[in-house]
Amino acid sequence: MGTLLIALGAMILYLVAYNTYGRWLSRKIFKLDPNATVPSEELRDDKDYVPTDKSVVFGHHFTSIAGTGPIVGPAIAVMWGWVPALIWVLLGSIFIGAVHDFGSLIISMRNRGQTIGELAGRILTPRVRLLFLFILFVTLTIVLAIFGLVIAAVFKKYPSSITPCLLQIPIAIGIGALIHRQGKNLLVPSLIALALMYLTVFFGNWGPLASFNSMLASWPVMTWVVVLLVYSYIASVLPVWSLLQPRDYINSLQLLTALGLVILGLLVAGLIGGAPTTPNGARQTLEIVAPAFQWSPKGAPAIFPFLFITIACGAMSGFHCLVSSGTSSKQLRKETDAQFVGYGSMLIEGFLATVVILACVAGLGLGITGKTGTLSGQEAWLARYSSWGAASGLGAKVGAFVDGSANFLHTIGIPISAAIALMGVLVASFAGTTLDTACRLQRYVIQELASTLVGRSHLNSKPTGNPLTWLQNKHGATIFAIVVAGIMAGLPIKGQAWSWASTGKGGLILWPMFGATNQLLGGLAFLVIFFWLARRKLPIWLAFLPMLFMLVMPAWALILQLSTWFKAASPPYVLIGVTIMTLLLEVWMVTEAVLLWPKAQGVIEETLPPLHSPAT
Repeated sequence: MGTLLIALGAMILYLVAYNTYGRWLSRKIFKLDPNATVPSEELRDDKDYVPTDKSVVFGHHFTSIAGTGPIVGPAIAVMWGWVPALIWVLLGSIFIGAVHDFGSLIISMRNRGQTIGELAGRILTPRVRLLFLFILFVTLTIVLAIFGLVIAAVFKKYPSSITPCLLQIPIAIGIGALIHRQGKNLLVPSLIALALMYLTVFFGNWGPLASFNSMLASWPVMTWVVVLLVYSYIASVLPVWSLLQPRDYINSLQLLTALGLVILGLLVAGLIGGAPTTPNGARQTLEIVAPAFQWSPKGAPAIFPFLFITIACGAMSGFHCLVSSGTSSKQLRKETDAQFVGYGSMLIEGFLATVVILACVAGLGLGITGKTGTLSGQEAWLARYSSWGAASGLGAKVGAFVDGSANFLHTIGIPISAAIALMGVLVASFAGTTLDTACRLQRYVIQELASTLVGRSHLNSKPTGNPLTWLQNKHGATIFAIVVAGIMAGLPIKGQAWSWASTGKGGLILWPMFGATNQLLGGLAFLVIFFWLARRKLPIWLAFLPMLFMLVMPAWALILQLSTWFKAASPPYVLIGVTIMTLLLEVWMVTEAVLLWPKAQGVIEETLPPLHSPAT
């Protein structure tokens, strides 16, 4: 019953937060205006700037910011105890993560859809813009290089998810064309897409498809990396309504309905128990089988600061500011939709992270198949969480959530094999939406960097003879992005001989720094929000406290990691070098902000120049 009460309490808390703190931010701080000019209308090109219904933008935004983050982070952070993990998810998502996402979205909408890097240059200083863009480039390169490996690992662990994920693409293209070109109402296409997607899940491993899935699951990781990067290129350069929007939208429908089924299963399990683990067995009592607090798990780093780095997307993630300012701000058709998309999406993600925690600490206890047979209760928990090392791999983290949530679905009569397939598809689909959105965002970052180095804006100036001009083109920037990511992914891991069959894991070289760098990015985004508020003499505490927290915790974590890497028998010098560079960039940007502070209070930044007409 305690598990059920936690889920219901979290749901109520998020509803209250949305209608109190979220509404206060909308009306009193950001003063959303339904009649304000928005980028999707002012710069409409039906490619990147496309006025779109808020439910579709919500689907794109939510699936893009979620990815696998709210699954893998909480699934390992419960090692420190489910109570600390739950507190950080609940409070972090309401007062830090949602404010960060919402603020980034609104400020971008008020500045013609400029990305957070461009905004940093105008709201702070031009030097900060360049520093910010370099951090964004490194962060997104790691994402692009690693997510091919992530998706390949999910496909290998859950081959039945491959066909459903592939079939999502033609379904999304069809739905996108139906809605955009024919102006169809969303209800019927949504129901059709949802039905088709669930059919692909339940029949995606039927008959000959099982052999097809097994064949694709056996592909080398590097093959998947190449295929997925090529797909990302296509998704990045196509008009946003043709693939990116509808794919994310139908994925969000699938996720929200699956989440509803998991909650229904949790409700049934909480009231009458889980499904029996044997044909004639008794129903399993739903209870939390993990420790409430565990300050020093075997092999784990210190809870402070690493809890706040391990759980990112479910509470606060710097990657979200890229989605808010990079794509979502260019699609909303009116300002008042921003609370639903920016603040609401983060709360839903926080609730998803809460469900992940409950699946790992209670759902897992309903029964898993271990090496010695069926395990339940604390035995099931210890089988997955005996040490930090045992729980830290991608397979272990995803597996704990998939098995725990599948047990909830099994409680309401869904066969366990179908339940596992559904959860596997959910995880793989989330990873895919992060990959293609990250590629589009990296394209924008490269175009902005090229524009800075060339010395003009790619939006409204004529080409120059500078060799970097080709990077201002969407095709050139995207090709550069995927080539750099592919090279990184193809780098051999230290101690391993290079071959096509063994490569594809090069993203792991810099991956250890990604968690802290991602959170540091959030702190720097808050720095931009903080100055935007201060220039308008609006309350700054709502950004200052989160900014301070999200600058200190990641820096602390990076410094602790550096000390560990330096002491290694064979120090990872590339990783150490990039980490030191990142810390120096943070110090430089904060120093610029401190020096600017006396001059910025109450002084509005320069307005954007008028848009050039086609004739000029």
